[in-house]
Amino acid sequence: MADPHEHDMTGDRDTGAPESDLPVRLRAVTEQDLEALFAYEHDPEAVRRSRFAPRPREVFFRHWRERVLGDPDCLVRTVTVGGEAAGSVVSWTQDGRRFIGYWLGRPYWGRGVGTRALARFLELEPVRPLYADPFAGNTASVRLLERHGFERTGTVRHGADEHIMLVLAAPPGEG
Repeated sequence: MADPHEHDMTGDRDTGAPESDLPVRLRAVTEQDLEALFAYEHDPEAVRRSRFAPRPREVFFRHWRERVLGDPDCLVRTVTVGGEAAGSVVSWTQDGRRFIGYWLGRPYWGRGVGTRALARFLELEPVRPLYADPFAGNTASVRLLERHGFERTGTVRHGADEHIMLVLAAPPGEG
């Protein structure tokens, strides 16, 4: 995603952990959440998988306060597990299309957290079609989106990196 609202996270890997045991919730983003989200954005493995360059602290916080939380067009939620900030999910409009992005801290990968968080967020976000464009090498994120009904429509380039364009269309008879 080339947009400043980008929040692509790695998707879920199946580790056999019973996802029904995890209390995954979505809630409004708090100032305290930003500290956790900043740390997750700087995780080297997450950076490698997402191809998203971590921002310096001041830039990160300004972006979140002004461009995400300060933008009434953005629908944004903190993903929590057991009350702890585990990541974020956000949607925004770019060039006339509604996009979704997400980021999940590494301690929550492979535990069904992304699956449950994305399902809950899609219930909140009414706009269809809804687009996503994760880095092509982030196969876990691509699979997560596909499990939720997103379909591949092609590829796009952001700099030197290829991203897969996916879309969640309106159900038949709608839109």
